[in-house]
Amino acid sequence: MDNLSNTDGNYDLGYQPSPCSTEHNDQSTTETPGYSTMSGDSFLYCRTYSGTSAISEPVDDHSCCSEASPSHCPARRSGGQKLAVLTRLGTKQCKSNVDEKLDELDSLDLELEMMKERFSKLLLGEDMSGSGKGVCTAVTISNAITNLYATVFGQNLRLEPLNPEKKVLWKREMDCLLSVCDYIVEFAPTKSQDLRNGTAVEIMESRPRSDIYINLPALRKLDAMLIEILDSFQDREFWYAEQGSMSSNSSRTGSFRRVVQRNDEKWWVPVPCIPPSGLSEKTRKHLRHKRECANQIHKAAMSINSSVLSEMEIPDSYMASLPKSGRASIGDAIYRFMYAAEKFSPEYLLDCLNISSEHEALELADRVEASMYTWRRKAGISHSKSSWSMMKDLMSDVDRNDKNHILAERSETLLFALKQRYPELSQTSLDTCKIQYNRDVGQAILESYSRVLEGLAFNIVAWIDDVFFVDSSA
Repeated sequence: MDNLSNTDGNYDLGYQPSPCSTEHNDQSTTETPGYSTMSGDSFLYCRTYSGTSAISEPVDDHSCCSEASPSHCPARRSGGQKLAVLTRLGTKQCKSNVDEKLDELDSLDLELEMMKERFSKLLLGEDMSGSGKGVCTAVTISNAITNLYATVFGQNLRLEPLNPEKKVLWKREMDCLLSVCDYIVEFAPTKSQDLRNGTAVEIMESRPRSDIYINLPALRKLDAMLIEILDSFQDREFWYAEQGSMSSNSSRTGSFRRVVQRNDEKWWVPVPCIPPSGLSEKTRKHLRHKRECANQIHKAAMSINSSVLSEMEIPDSYMASLPKSGRASIGDAIYRFMYAAEKFSPEYLLDCLNISSEHEALELADRVEASMYTWRRKAGISHSKSSWSMMKDLMSDVDRNDKNHILAERSETLLFALKQRYPELSQTSLDTCKIQYNRDVGQAILESYSRVLEGLAFNIVAWIDDVFFVDSSA
């Protein structure tokens, strides 16, 4: 009984007596299940005592305890602690995985709602009342691409990589809007097939429309190149500051930036700042290379835009608004120079006009374009570009000497020279009218996509020129 009382006292303290020592004291303790060293009561302080534990080994209450070790129970306690820690870690990992899945589902739901909103606006023609008074699908998509460009690049007024979120937004939204082109096809005969009765038939297969097949991959390539140019200015020697303020990074060089005087119409553009010693030759070389790339991209995008606009149908409302006389449109001075000169030089004429602002250049472009279509109409030629080119090839020498034909050709060359001299010229009244009344979805996508890329490329060239100007003034 004393031994049993001592044993119970030890159990109360959480101490597990050695099975060997109890065997020497009293053989009956090994035969009594209630006081067996391997019984459930003796494991009250052992964390592995659990009917659902996968780590603890099965224990028989009537098994021999001579094989047990005094350190057996502490070893089990240690294993139990590890199991509990692993269990808690597993719970945390499961919880984090669930949270990540919920976040992914939330982001997918958000993107799905955004896509629903986009396509709803496209179907409604931007008329939220649903009364059918909205614009056509072509104009809606054109406006969507223009607004997306303003959202992504509108606040990006410096040579620096695009914000990652805005870059993802631009790619995702443009992929969505351009996906319409995958379903704009044309049917063309590809091969002939002989039937069983010997009749030869042509098989028509669908393929992407020729203008989309040629221009859309080129525009995507130009888009990627412009993003790459902006990404190349991650590490740069120059920085930016708002107009009239000191650079936030000027403390690193211990000097103030050189203030660049801008025109009033560009007060919102931040001013580039350079170190006191100027830019390194490596940076200058990099800037020159990127400027040349952006300039070539600008020319390519402008060429595609002009080609698409020229193929758009001229609205009847524009033709109805033309003056009866081309001379009244361009003025007597320009008319006499265009008609009287034996060899017409548009460059010399532009030099004589002394155009001082973009507004004057745009006004002249509108008047020259209007006179060109007035003379074409008098010559009895359709106002589409393709028909005009075909008619010029089929015209006889007598027709080529016609006054209206000569003036129409010279006004066309003058308009081309004007746009070449002022590449940043805004869209003319005819271009705006074409975009407004256009019903061709493919042409609307190509025109708006090329127009926004043309604007971005032009801005990059202007930003690089600003850096060169500050460097040359240092």
